[in-house]
Amino acid sequence: MHAIVVRRGETEPELIETPRPEPADGEALVRILRVGIDGTDHEVIEHGPEVFPPGDEHMILGHEAVGVVEDTNGTDYQIGDIVVPTVRRRPDDEPNEYFDRDEPDMAPTGYHVECGISGAHGFMAEYITAPEDRLVEIPRRLAELGCFVEPISISEKAIEHAYASRSAFDWSPEQALVLGNGSLGLVTLAMLRQEFEEIYCLGRRDRPDPTIDVVEELGGTYVDSRETPVDEIPDVHGGMDFIYEATGYAKHPIQSVHGLAPNGVAALVGISGPWEFEIDGGSLHTELVVHNKALVGTVNSNERHFKRAIRTLRALPEWLFEELITTVVTPENVAPAFVDDDEQIKAVVEFDRL
Repeated sequence: MHAIVVRRGETEPELIETPRPEPADGEALVRILRVGIDGTDHEVIEHGPEVFPPGDEHMILGHEAVGVVEDTNGTDYQIGDIVVPTVRRRPDDEPNEYFDRDEPDMAPTGYHVECGISGAHGFMAEYITAPEDRLVEIPRRLAELGCFVEPISISEKAIEHAYASRSAFDWSPEQALVLGNGSLGLVTLAMLRQEFEEIYCLGRRDRPDPTIDVVEELGGTYVDSRETPVDEIPDVHGGMDFIYEATGYAKHPIQSVHGLAPNGVAALVGISGPWEFEIDGGSLHTELVVHNKALVGTVNSNERHFKRAIRTLRALPEWLFEELITTVVTPENVAPAFVDDDEQIKAVVEFDRL
């Protein structure tokens, strides 16, 4: 079968032929339809996974996938069911409390591997196998957009945890700011417009730009960080009740504390590399304490968030995804999907169609 991989020491995706996997007990065989590409995939290709799958010098890429059950192999699925695989897997057969209570997203390093990211092969292949409890069924009519379920689930968890941090008092947020105008940021902005009176999206792009067009079509305000940094946003637009950070820019969490309104919360989903810089620690401490602000870090998601993501995907406007999916490629011509181009918002590798 065809698979898109990154090899140890290489920085380009490669199409290879590899044997079709055989499902083990409790696993189903899934024929992959589409796989989305995000910033994590670019990071994995550029720097390599932290850990390659045991015994291999390459790793199959991809963690945003949708497919159709080809072989039920004794599971409760039916042939033809449309499913989305979750990302985290047990690293071994040892007891694992996080997976046992269906909270793999809360497992610390060493208690999980991540398909297509570190320690386990991903989904950018014609076929995959997955444990029954690591697949989530979606409606057939959502098959073409099913690769958005995983990224939406990330935002579902971030929003859930942000609200949980404010649950001890009567919190009535009105203004939300998304940091980052990539596909994840834009989908999240669309999610937030249902709950917030005012929505903003911060980026670093010049007009004309397709992502700015999407922001404004959603009813949001675009903020250019070169003109208005996050910590100066209160001077221009007022403090934000909720900030969603999806850039991985290391200064943004610090700036977000000052960009929040009193009682506000910032959810951090971006990941940055090492970067030392000076901050006013006393001012940061004071802002958090005196104004009841919070920072919440969150990574990955679990089945509950996937199921919420399916409902969200169903409710979001169709035009949004028509604007977001700018590149659809076949495995034989995958290179354009990994081009860093401002005109490209969301790239998708299509292995098959229903």
